[in-house]
Amino acid sequence: MLFSPLILGELELPNRLVMAPLTRTRSGDEGIPGPLVAEHYRQRSSLGLIVSEGIYPVPSGRSYPGQPGIVTKDQVAAWKKVTGAVHDEGGRIFAQIMHGGRVTHEDITWGHRVVAPSAVAMDGEARTPEGKKPYPVPHALTIDELPTVIDELVTASNNAIEAGFDGVELHAGNGFLLHEFLSPNTNVRADSYGGTPENRARFVIETVEAVVAAVGSHRVGIRISPENEQHQMDEADSAEAHATYEVLVDGLSPLGLAYLSMLHHDPTSELVQDLRSRFGGVFLVNSGFGVVTTREEAITLVEEGYADGVVVGRPAIANPDLARRWERGLPLNEPDGATFYGEGAKGSKGYTDYPFHQESLT
Repeated sequence: MLFSPLILGELELPNRLVMAPLTRTRSGDEGIPGPLVAEHYRQRSSLGLIVSEGIYPVPSGRSYPGQPGIVTKDQVAAWKKVTGAVHDEGGRIFAQIMHGGRVTHEDITWGHRVVAPSAVAMDGEARTPEGKKPYPVPHALTIDELPTVIDELVTASNNAIEAGFDGVELHAGNGFLLHEFLSPNTNVRADSYGGTPENRARFVIETVEAVVAAVGSHRVGIRISPENEQHQMDEADSAEAHATYEVLVDGLSPLGLAYLSMLHHDPTSELVQDLRSRFGGVFLVNSGFGVVTTREEAITLVEEGYADGVVVGRPAIANPDLARRWERGLPLNEPDGATFYGEGAKGSKGYTDYPFHQESLT
């Protein structure tokens, strides 16, 4: 079943393998994806669906030097060339809209203030263009400011559709802004957007509702990562986490989204499968950062009914023809972790130079 078609929104995917959103930082100082980025995604067009790397919707939401944006006319025009390259190969691509929240520094946001649900800083240091610097205490967004943030995410989503993307994936995981509203250690608000599972889920639901109203539910997916500790998130209280994500998914279910994508170390767990049941639509799983997803695991997750599709990261980095290799049982290229992140707009090594398998080309 992993290699069978899947209806996702108004798209028919030829297989159930989805390329994970993968930060690659190869879009230069201006956040403009160039020909190298277009070639990278074009090569992977045989995957059922490509989800782009996280794209910042506003300068204050930029988390990494070299990260692409979808704010300016030049950025939108550049993404049109990327989506065109994918579509010319018969592929399908969603844009992941990612506001970094507190996971950034003013030297990365060009001086724009860092924002978050609450004034809780990350420990450690950000890698800025001027070197490592401590993460700043973010500005706690006021209730009056929240509609503006939603409008920014809506505008970015509209820009993505204008740029030719087949849809957008809102990033509500991995410790970035939307996830920060969900987690009790980053959301210590005392107003209607904090303090209870219902309040913590409110901003994410309102954001998704607004994006759906703008671009259509069939063009909107969402990515969540319950119990994920990346970027110092703390959802260790299992009952609290379950309650929060149940409220969230119950609020999303009536919207008719294209899909829910779940990053979790155990896709077969009670939490994950409960949320799948509550969502009731196309459900994608990604088993996480610690262990590379294997062909056997992906096949089992779909065959045994734990997911409708499987999201993969490192295998897709190293094997542009991953879908054909896995379908035919062909050997794989090994990913080179030293080349995962590029320098500016350069860096084809480990990006566009992984070879196709000759047998997969026939």
